[in-house]
Amino acid sequence: MADFTSTTTVDASPDDLFAFLSDVGNLPRYFARMTSAESTGGNAVRTSAELPDGSHVEGEAWFDVDPEAQHIAWGAEGSNDYHGHLDVRPAEHGATVEVHIHTGRVEPGDHEVQNGVDETLDRIRTLVEEQHVAG
Repeated sequence: MADFTSTTTVDASPDDLFAFLSDVGNLPRYFARMTSAESTGGNAVRTSAELPDGSHVEGEAWFDVDPEAQHIAWGAEGSNDYHGHLDVRPAEHGATVEVHIHTGRVEPGDHEVQNGVDETLDRIRTLVEEQHVAG
């Protein structure tokens, strides 16, 4: 089992950034390997993704949003024990986004997973700052 964390600062208001990140329809826009996400009622989400090994996976996941805490948690049932969360916090210039991922699929220090987390944060920053998708 392994845990991965990364943080970035985005030049956007925390409220606008959180609104963008908490919209299920935006998940494939910023999660590096996700190719589709659709709410299926309650906190259930149907997702598909391309894994670093080139395989394609589809399944049901859960996606919980806490607007007051600006916290999002997600995960999927299965043998990989995959789950994660992100938090949006005010920063001196904009907002900080911190992402945590836990998976039983790889060993600690796996560079492909860490690169995926870092790429996700880069996508968030690019979408919000350069393409102005939030706000």
